[in-house]
Amino acid sequence: MTPLKLLLPSYVQMLERLSAWLGKAAHGLPDGEADALLSAKLAPDMFPLSTQVRFACVQAYEGVSRLLGHELPAKVAELLEEGRNAGEAPGSMANAQARITETVTMLNGVSESQLAAAEASDPQRPLAHELPNGMIFDLTAETYARDWAVPQFYFHVMTAYAILRSRGVELGKADYVAHLLPHLRPGTAPTA
Repeated sequence: MTPLKLLLPSYVQMLERLSAWLGKAAHGLPDGEADALLSAKLAPDMFPLSTQVRFACVQAYEGVSRLLGHELPAKVAELLEEGRNAGEAPGSMANAQARITETVTMLNGVSESQLAAAEASDPQRPLAHELPNGMIFDLTAETYARDWAVPQFYFHVMTAYAILRSRGVELGKADYVAHLLPHLRPGTAPTA
């Protein structure tokens, strides 16, 4: 399986989970209180929830673009700018949900021909990954997917989960793995 074919469903499943967690957090709260959650942080020197949502979306856009060999879309710069400024302008739950929806739509829009081209490309092809601070990692497409794209994406998704839990949102393992429930063997779920 090519790195892209592995990443696409993971990105979609976990972004849909993130959307559900935000929905659960906002359920029953007035808009102002729900939106205030977007400013929550785990530690004073960490980015807030609103940034974690945006940066999870960035990782999905970046991963797909880099593995397809495309330039990063303008959406990445837009999300990065919003994320970096989220302390002053966290946005709303509706905006966070819209960003997730846009990203999932992009992921679902990767065509079969794009997947075939990615599959035909060499997973050992060089891929230079430059960070905003000037650091450059020389990777292969495979190591980029395994060692950067997956961990960075999950870091932001799980930090969002941890922020929501720390603010009393009732989330548990079932919320995290809900995408696996269709694969549950009948009769094996705990009854109590």
